[in-house]
Amino acid sequence: MNSDVITQERIDELLDFLPNFEDPERKYIVGWEPPWYAVYADDVDAFFYLAGQPCWQDHNYEIDVAGKMVRDDDVVATADLEQIKTMMTFCVRGERFASGHWGVMLRKGRISALLKRLQVLRQTVPEA
Repeated sequence: MNSDVITQERIDELLDFLPNFEDPERKYIVGWEPPWYAVYADDVDAFFYLAGQPCWQDHNYEIDVAGKMVRDDDVVATADLEQIKTMMTFCVRGERFASGHWGVMLRKGRISALLKRLQVLRQTVPEA
């Protein structure tokens, strides 16, 4: 299977995490290591590992544009797969620039919103 192709199976891998990420009281960051690096719960690390796979990457994303997109509920609710890839890239790569970024994206419901949109788009994607 081509690692750049989004399939229902790859969507399902991400959707499996949705129930874990819908608890508003959930703590995603379990600690901090010097010099201020976030330590995440195992399922958070596992999710972002999968979300960082080639099929979810937009190598031409613009950080400012992608950041505005992911914060806009209307954009997320109507996003196509290419836009999902752009926003997913922003979410994944943001941790490189600001430790704790993943926690913010989860706590603010941005990852859940992207996953809910993927649930809708899933039926438009070919099976593996």
